[in-house]
Formats: sequence, C-alpha cells, structure tokens
Amino acid sequence: MTRRPEHLPFRPTWRCTACGIAWPCSPAKLRLLAEYRQDRTALLVYLATLQAEAAGQLAGLDSGTPSDRLAERFTGWARPR
Repeated sequence: MTRRPEHLPFRPTWRCTACGIAWPCSPAKLRLLAEYRQDRTALLVYLATLQAEAAGQLAGLDSGTPSDRLAERFTGWARPR
C-alpha cells in the first residue's frame, strides 16, 4: 500500500511538501477545516500564528510576500461566511 504524502508547509519557502504550491494548499485547507470543525476560533489562532512565522521567514527570501497577501492566504479562507 502506497502512503499519500501529507500536505505540510516546507519552511522557509512555505510551499506544500506534497504538491509544491503555496501552503496552505486546497488539501491542507480541507484537512484543517475537518480537524478544527468544532472550533473555528482555534483554527484562526493557529493559522495566524503560522502566518506570523511565515512573514518572518519569507521576508528573508528574495521573493518576500506582502503582509496583506499573507493574511488572505493564511486566514482569509478560514473565516466563517
């Protein structure tokens, strides 16, 4: 049986270890929504913590991502509608 790779962030680039796109990728978002389905506030706190870590690491790279784009990338999708 082949094990599927997990969609986790690769630091310091914050790309997905499984699919290579900007993390959190769609599979990671689905997993996080399922994991935190009973506590959206905890999910947002967790994502904001990761966003702060990513901002510091990405600022050190040549392709630093603007903070407003990081906010949408990390927490914008997880807010209740």
